[in-house]
Amino acid sequence: MSARGRARRRALEILFEAEQRGTAPDEGITSRRTSTEQVINPYTVEIIHGVVAEQERIDEILSSYAQGWTLDRMPAVDRSILRVGAWELLFNDDIPDGVAVAEAVSMARELSTDASPEFVNGLLGRIQQLKPTLLD
Repeated sequence: MSARGRARRRALEILFEAEQRGTAPDEGITSRRTSTEQVINPYTVEIIHGVVAEQERIDEILSSYAQGWTLDRMPAVDRSILRVGAWELLFNDDIPDGVAVAEAVSMARELSTDASPEFVNGLLGRIQQLKPTLLD
């Protein structure tokens, strides 16, 4: 796994954990830095801060295009994966769109249900198609 792949995975873990515990993601970063030997990659922090800063907009977009699904009905891990993928897709110009989608699908395949990779691919693929109109 690439350094960015590991950073993305760590960001997903921290965002997921924060949502489950009802805490701020920054607490997860701080906790890992002070109580473990984990090194937090700067890209992990960039993803987390980006998702937090844009979460309202990201959630609005995800809700609008997730046909038949509300954010609350989605598995929590899928919600976190989609937030990371959507942030990379919409707000990080350093990551090619196809890579953002493929990495999110890969995490869904590894960490979620059998139906999740197809769902994540479909939703982020649709957002990718509409990207020029979403950020005006």
